[in-house]
Amino acid sequence: MTRRSVIGEGTGVNNTPQNGGHPGDTPAPKEEPDAPNGKVDLRKKVTLLQGISIIIGTIIGAGIFISPKGILKNSGSVGMSLVVWIACGVLSLFGALSYAELGTSIQKSGGHYTYILEAFGPQMAFIRLWADLIAIRPAGLAVISLAFGQYILEPIFMPCGVPEIAIKLATSMGITSVMYLNSMSTSWTNRIQIFLTFSKLLAIAIIIVPGLYMLLKGETKNFENAFEVSNIKLTGLPLAFYSGMYAYAGWFYLNFVTEEVENPEKTVPLAICISMAIVTFCYVLTNVAYYTVMSAEELLASQAVAVTFAGKMMGNFSVAVPVFVALSCFGSMNGCLFAFSRMFYVASREGHLPEVLSMIHVRRHTPLAAVLVLYPMTVFQLFVGDIYSLLNFMSFLRWLFIGVAVLGLIYMRYTRPDMPRPFKVPLFIPAVFSFTCFFMVFLSLYSDPVNTGIGFAISLTGIPAYYIFIVFDRRPKWLQDGLDSLNRSVQIILEVIPAEH
Repeated sequence: MTRRSVIGEGTGVNNTPQNGGHPGDTPAPKEEPDAPNGKVDLRKKVTLLQGISIIIGTIIGAGIFISPKGILKNSGSVGMSLVVWIACGVLSLFGALSYAELGTSIQKSGGHYTYILEAFGPQMAFIRLWADLIAIRPAGLAVISLAFGQYILEPIFMPCGVPEIAIKLATSMGITSVMYLNSMSTSWTNRIQIFLTFSKLLAIAIIIVPGLYMLLKGETKNFENAFEVSNIKLTGLPLAFYSGMYAYAGWFYLNFVTEEVENPEKTVPLAICISMAIVTFCYVLTNVAYYTVMSAEELLASQAVAVTFAGKMMGNFSVAVPVFVALSCFGSMNGCLFAFSRMFYVASREGHLPEVLSMIHVRRHTPLAAVLVLYPMTVFQLFVGDIYSLLNFMSFLRWLFIGVAVLGLIYMRYTRPDMPRPFKVPLFIPAVFSFTCFFMVFLSLYSDPVNTGIGFAISLTGIPAYYIFIVFDRRPKWLQDGLDSLNRSVQIILEVIPAEH
């Protein structure tokens, strides 16, 4: 299917009388800033700063402000909880370094999907993609968006609760605005992501600075007996690590957009290392600040830890905290959608999703269809589905497939020893991290076998789907003609064409 045959003569760059076209031809559309040279593809527009903002902006969501208490609850003491925060940061850095090697040796967008495809073939990759498409990504985006809707409205309704329908309407507006932004311009998506990342770091600084000031003034009573042995729960430590690893999840999102990164051999590892250092530093010091002002009992009892902290330290300024939390959620929504859309774009290019998802807008140079594909499913789950149950079913699959992708790194060291590896990590790093991932999957099976089993069952529906949609592709002529016609119609409506490589 060619560019001219679908979109028509009006999208060519040589269709004016001055350029050899005919007087009756439609002039070529005006190029947007994202399209400087008339070639239709995804630009390499992600710089080091933008890469750092994508990673930090998606890791730091609402959790550190609202409920960073899973680690304290399961570790049993203030000192041990800080040790777990640091250890989870180091383990996440191991995973991030493994992905830095994968991202520099396999310079394709798509993240987990691409690495599993390269290491273990299309069937395993499709199962991952299927679980992402039907459940994980729409539910995950809906949950982050609900937090945005809740906290953006909270200052308006204080001290009353926010009505449920108002939260869902604000959430829908948030999702719509993020979709619109990602559809219109890659440049503006990245610029806004940088702004939102700095706003998150400002919010964290507003917590850390007064907390450390109080600590330096001698406010240390909550750190007395911080490592008291009688309080430490060895049986709860695995669950504490589980909570910690979830808090750091998001370090892999830059790998979803590798093809758009400038100089990926240097930018990807550097962005990952700088981001993980900043996030670990922020998380540990934020918790130190919390413990300086609040006792462990107060922190566990709080419904929104940052709000309680701000109420104690800043008085009326605490009203601003929900706004910062909402901005933090919006940044996570923006970064996640930017990354997911590239995974669907690559999967379509590999033949695992409809062809139109790998097409680019003729002027804006964004993968418009791949951005919009999550919209109806996310809004549907927002108003109809039991999102939190779905996340309980599917959350462990994230660690299973990340573990498989990192295991693929070790596997390819032996099966593809000659593959160029501009950035190479010692083998013990991916080995330790993949073991951590599989341990977390085992922990899910042990602690919640029913929900985990349902999640497995949902993901395994990807096997028959793979054979129905990918392997046995001999469809009746009337059905194939109908699908081709639908594909062309969507292509014309969205003004998208195949990318030029």
